[in-house]
Amino acid sequence: MTSTVEVAEGVVAIDTMMAGREKVTSGYLLRASEPALIETGPTTSVPAVLAGLGSLGLGPNDLAHIVVTHIHLDHAGGVGALSGHFPKATVWVHERGAPHLAEPDRLVKSVARLYGEERMRALFGPVEPVEPDRLRSVSDGDRIALGDRDIDVMYTPGHASHHVALADSRTGAVFTGDALGIHLPDVGVLRPATPPPDVDVEQSQQSIQRIRERARSSVLMFSHYGPVSEVDELCEIASSRLTRWAGVVRAAMDQTDDLDRIAEMLDRGTADEFDGSPDPGPARERYELLATMKMNAAGLVRYWQKRAEREAAERDPE
Repeated sequence: MTSTVEVAEGVVAIDTMMAGREKVTSGYLLRASEPALIETGPTTSVPAVLAGLGSLGLGPNDLAHIVVTHIHLDHAGGVGALSGHFPKATVWVHERGAPHLAEPDRLVKSVARLYGEERMRALFGPVEPVEPDRLRSVSDGDRIALGDRDIDVMYTPGHASHHVALADSRTGAVFTGDALGIHLPDVGVLRPATPPPDVDVEQSQQSIQRIRERARSSVLMFSHYGPVSEVDELCEIASSRLTRWAGVVRAAMDQTDDLDRIAEMLDRGTADEFDGSPDPGPARERYELLATMKMNAAGLVRYWQKRAEREAAERDPE
């Protein structure tokens, strides 16, 4: 049975059961006169999300809005399929992501290169397009009106160029997407998520601090997974670990250009983050389900390469 838990006033977390696993990825229902679902999970999660919404009393004509923090498939891959069950729901996404939800072929090909076709299908399932007339683009400072509460949009790039965090007007809760990384509460470990193609460490740090200021007196709602009330502590950990991971990869690149070796160095160099975890083996596997070390290393290698190219161009603009 799909787990649903009220985590703030009028905010219900729904376990999307990605890959059949509990407590890995969550969506959130905001109860309002125009109810909104934040994050859908992948298409493979649609049955669990439908069951969760049904248990909360929402039928096909009741959901008014679907909002995603970004278009990565573990967050938004199921939007097309899920929106077909809720014909009155408007779909909201950052303006850079909207074209890829309407025509997802390029997005799917990019994900297939990262995961491989077989693993992509197993984790995420097919990706159905969203009807263009149901899509609405948002950018920084926009407000999504839900009738008796609102969602404020904060542009928070770094993890992805199309990433937004979302702030609930009633509770002050901030839905972080992947801007702070991955935090599985039963493990108690926060780890960065740095997949290619457009990770940017400086932008990530700015986004973390912006979220910190907005949520300081409230709560963070992680997509992976659930609510966290220790706002300052988690944001500080997110910032310091991102800096550390980027530094480990930079040092590894001075020794080798073999991505597998760089990923091994990143894995070894950050393994102590699980010190104190009661069962680190299975815990690490759950984090790897969301972002492998090779994927994280690839994103940071690309970041350093792009940064070097940018700095070279600035030195010699000719």
